[in-house]
Amino acid sequence: MNGTPAGAAGTAPGPGRQSPAPLLRRILLQGKYEALAMLRNGEQLILAVVLPLLALAGLTVTPFLDGLGPTRIDVAVPGILALCAMSTAFTGQGIATGFDRRYGVLRFLSTTPLGRGGLIAGKVLSVLAVLCLQVAVVAAVGLALGWRPTAAGWIPGLLLLALGAAAFTALGLLVAGTVRPEATLAITNLLWILLGALGGIVIPAERLPAGAQQIVAYLPSGALGEALRDAFLHGAVNGAAALILVLWTLIAGAAAIRWFKWN
Repeated sequence: MNGTPAGAAGTAPGPGRQSPAPLLRRILLQGKYEALAMLRNGEQLILAVVLPLLALAGLTVTPFLDGLGPTRIDVAVPGILALCAMSTAFTGQGIATGFDRRYGVLRFLSTTPLGRGGLIAGKVLSVLAVLCLQVAVVAAVGLALGWRPTAAGWIPGLLLLALGAAAFTALGLLVAGTVRPEATLAITNLLWILLGALGGIVIPAERLPAGAQQIVAYLPSGALGEALRDAFLHGAVNGAAALILVLWTLIAGAAAIRWFKWN
């Protein structure tokens, strides 16, 4: 007996070898890498920041939102924040994941100490990090333009925004993990345009054709847009919209786990 517990042989790193970093540190580093990669990509930066700000400016000088709140900017900013979540979590993350899958990056990372769970957690962290930056930029511009949100709406609004980001991340991973990267690029960009214009995310459902209003209410875009407007305009929590977002997160997440292809 040499004092070494049974089964411990080979578990200690040999000379010149290092133990893997703790899982939390690996996840944080992966999240940092993914967030910086998104922000350094010019196309992603336009989608995440520039286009939402252009939409915000457009909504403040057009009559689409008249009569829905105290001012146009008060109604516009919550919808633009919801659009930011969809841009980063669905379109940006979907495209990045699709091409990582094509070039074998996902398969390689899933076999490292990071693991599949750590890789997904890192992606979620990157989405939240970029979303925080988007919120800061949009809020600053909105406040400069006269946005005056209800103080009681900040906490529920930010929590609902995170829930919406989770739903769109699950949808983005579902698309990226089941179709070819070229198709992911087309699908995510097309849905960004359709949901942004007609999905109730920026333009409230009541301003859409009557036949589309019932459908839009059950879309993640419509639910998130309505939830954020209720939070920031009235300080209220829209329970029905929150439930719809939870269901989209669970269903899309379960489907992504079931059918996601790592290579």
